[in-house]
Amino acid sequence: MSPPDFQIFTSLRFDPSLLQVHSSPAFSHAGWNHDHPSPFYMLDYHRDRMLRAARHWKWESAIQVLAGDAGLQLLAETITANLSQKDEPAKVRVDIFQDGKLTVTASPTLSVPLTRLYPTTLDPPSLDSYSGTVFEVVVDTTHNVNPSEFTHYKTSKRQIYDQARQQASITSPTIPREVLIVDSKDGSVMEGSTSTPYFSREGRWVTPVVNKETDKEWHGGQDGTSRRWALERDLVVEEIVLVDSLVDGEECWLSTGVRGFIFGRVKLSR
Repeated sequence: MSPPDFQIFTSLRFDPSLLQVHSSPAFSHAGWNHDHPSPFYMLDYHRDRMLRAARHWKWESAIQVLAGDAGLQLLAETITANLSQKDEPAKVRVDIFQDGKLTVTASPTLSVPLTRLYPTTLDPPSLDSYSGTVFEVVVDTTHNVNPSEFTHYKTSKRQIYDQARQQASITSPTIPREVLIVDSKDGSVMEGSTSTPYFSREGRWVTPVVNKETDKEWHGGQDGTSRRWALERDLVVEEIVLVDSLVDGEECWLSTGVRGFIFGRVKLSR
């Protein structure tokens, strides 16, 4: 049997300032980073997402590499060994192959306040209190997607996301724009091309529904790390978000495992 033509990966934040989170009462809600001194943002959740994918595809060697406390420690050591700059924030991509091989690539990323990595609330999304760049959030209108294992798990098969970004004229990671991926079956928002979106509905923040392990059909997008963190802390709830429910100019949030929580505005006409 030939090896698969893809690898599992995750992108996470390296940031020395995250060491301030450890044991700080102000960040007791930060979870793993509060309990473990680490410069890696939600490292446990990133390991978990890769491990779930490895188990789905029955990659036994990869499972052995990632599992347990030893797997988490190995992941931290492998990333650290491959960082050339250890005093500045970085976006770190970790790939794992079927044979258990880990590869790490890193590139500089912007500094962000710790409160944007670990917010205590998403209310209110006010420009008066937000110091970051406001992202323009558009809809992918030409490349609607059928959910699959490759939209639920994060792998190097990224064609649908690359096409959506190209259609939305997102030609560089520095462009402050995100494009929403749409389920072709029911017209619901699945996710952003590189982020999890959150919308205000009836006085609460909601994020699109994604697959559970017990589901018989694929639906929704990826169960992202910052998404999982926000759900576990009741900052948001899952809810189907139809594209037709979006309003031009409405405020929203996006989150990623590298940049934390980012303010956005929906733009329906381009």
